[in-house]
Formats: sequence, structure tokens, C-alpha cells
Amino acid sequence: MTSTLNADPAELAKFSDLAHRWWDLEGEFRPLHQINPLRLDWINSQCPIKGQKILDVGCGGGILAEAMAGSGAQVTGIDLAAKALRVAQLHALEAQTPNLEYREVSVETLAQEQAQSFDVVTCMEMLEHVPDPASVVSACAALVKPGGWVFFSTLNRNPKSFLFAIVGAEYVLNLLPRGTHEFAKMIRPSELAAYCRGAGLDLRSTRGMAYNPLTRRYWLNTDTSVNYLFAARKSELAS
Repeated sequence: MTSTLNADPAELAKFSDLAHRWWDLEGEFRPLHQINPLRLDWINSQCPIKGQKILDVGCGGGILAEAMAGSGAQVTGIDLAAKALRVAQLHALEAQTPNLEYREVSVETLAQEQAQSFDVVTCMEMLEHVPDPASVVSACAALVKPGGWVFFSTLNRNPKSFLFAIVGAEYVLNLLPRGTHEFAKMIRPSELAAYCRGAGLDLRSTRGMAYNPLTRRYWLNTDTSVNYLFAARKSELAS
């Protein structure tokens, strides 16, 4: 029996082509480097990660995965963009980051292999790039242990988000390469909340992210109209 891979070849190619730029702090992935401390601190505030076994889904070049490992977690990063994974592996070697491994595998496949194996699962800026985000959410829920945490971040789908995240970020401010995001693939918070409920995850906290183009500063707030983050927890009774 064959199964359809929940990935868009064009999306994988897009990020593979930019793989060599992942760790350029002034390159195309500069925003990810700038928001990474915010993401890490927020995850830590919900669930202290030191000593935790963590899976980073859609890890790309390893920006968040490496930061979590550097904070004392045991981290596995997975992605289907092979070039980005090679960059992540090389950077981890150069930085001598402990307790960090990478695998080229889909989250759905890993869920079949290692169900309920992780204390924390993170899936950041990835859901808006796959054909079936609900499948990813379900697999993340399957991979986390009962009582464990799952963290998501993605982009809202509304006129403001189109203006800010696509027109502004990609065409006016050149914060991201043009074509990084497709409006139709963006996900409303209500939709992601429904995916979480369907997967047995209890939504515990939400945050929005704002950006000031003059100061080039990001911060977290309560406005989820453009970029937003979810913290969800799996029931202790899940089996």
C-alpha cells in the first residue's frame, strides 16, 4: 500500500534552494533569527525545556532546534528538505551543539514509529506550507506523551495578514523572499484550534507577534491577526 506524502514539492524546493542562507543573520532568514529568542522564551515559560525530550517538526536549517538543545533539551529535528537538513547538521557540528540529531522523515511516518515518545513537540512556521495541516497536527499529537506540550506558530488568513505578511514583508520591506507564503494556505486560529481539538490537544495559551519596521524589533502580544502561536497540551489520560 502506498501513501501520499503530505508535502508540496515546490515548497521543499523553495527552501532547499535557500538552504545555504539559513545561518546568514542578514540574509533571507533574518526574521527567523530575530524571532527565535521570543519563541524559545515563550516555550520555556509554558514548559521548562531543560532535560526534556523534544521533537522539532519542519526544523529547516535548525535555528530553533539548536537553540533548544543549547538550553539543555534533548532535541530531534525533522524535515523533508534535504539540503536544509544538511545545513542544520553541519552547523550543529561546527557549533558543537550537544544532544541534537536530525532526520529526513515526515511527521506522519515518525508518528507511526515513535508514538508518545516526546515530552514536547514544536512545529513553527510550517503548517502554512503543507497540503494537509490537520494531518500534521494529528501526527504531532500522536508523537507527544500524555501530559506533554505541543507548540505551533503560523499565519492567520485575513486581509490584514495578506497586507502585512505578504505585501509588506515580501514586496515592500523585503523581509522574506517573494513567494514565501501563499494566502490560501494561511490558517485562521479557529481552524487550527479545531485541528487541535480533533487531535486530542487542549489549547492552553495563544500569543500574537508584532513587528516595527522602523526599529526592526519583534515582540509578542495578544493580537493574533497576523502571526500567532499556540500552546496546547495532551490529556494525561490519553493512551
